Amino acid sequence: MTTASPRLGHPYLGLGVGLRAGHFAYLEANQPEVDWFEVIPENVMDSQGRPRHLLERIAARYPVVLHCLSLSIGSTDPLDFDYLARIKELAAEVEAVWVSDHVCWTAVGGVNTHELVPIPFTEESLAHVVERIRAVQEFLERPLVLENQSSYVTFTESTMTEPEFLARMAEEADCGLLLDVSNVYVVSVNHEFDPVEYLRALPRERVVQMHLAGHQDRGSHIVDTHDGPVPDPVWDLYAAAVEMTGPVSTLIEWDDKLPPFPEVHAEVLKARRFVEGIDA
Repeated sequence: MTTASPRLGHPYLGLGVGLRAGHFAYLEANQPEVDWFEVIPENVMDSQGRPRHLLERIAARYPVVLHCLSLSIGSTDPLDFDYLARIKELAAEVEAVWVSDHVCWTAVGGVNTHELVPIPFTEESLAHVVERIRAVQEFLERPLVLENQSSYVTFTESTMTEPEFLARMAEEADCGLLLDVSNVYVVSVNHEFDPVEYLRALPRERVVQMHLAGHQDRGSHIVDTHDGPVPDPVWDLYAAAVEMTGPVSTLIEWDDKLPPFPEVHAEVLKARRFVEGIDA
């Protein structure tokens, strides 16, 4: 069993799986030997039916992390404190180990686009995001963990690299990082840079969690699709990341073309070969 030191007070959870509706029947009939589950709160927090009932059963047996999609930390819209109150309540109910979201915006003009839209990396946007992270953390009474985005275009007004932006954001806002290794690989191909240099620029002690996922190579670019096994180049990059950080709680995201639960679980368990025997 791999052990690792806490990161920003968060424990090492091991290798987890995202809770998806397509697996509900299997999870209701079985109690698989899974280390932990990541839950998208938007899928369950307004339900008093089957999703919420299953989540209560899951939370009673496994550690649970909330992975939000609508915080919109990069938006110029005001923070949605009604939404945050529901997140806070759900986190307390399921005893969420941490709460995460993305470095992006989703809402504009009061409308939630349900898209994770990247932001420019400038001093102005950095100050804006840091201020909002601090406000959210104060309201939730817990540190946030924020994820790097996949992207397909860059902003001409950006004045710093993405890893520089993330490093400064994490330090100035005193938050954690969710390192999506697949997203790093996707953007490194789409924007033509060295993904290992990207990893080296991050404050490794602030990396609380990692994501792995499948993608589609369209020739001229790669699309982050979460619809298949983790490709070999992403596993190679994950190996490099673990060498730098030590063992970090790792989860597989599989959202489209969802196979049976044991197949998804088996995919994340491949990470064992990279984390076992490595000291944090």
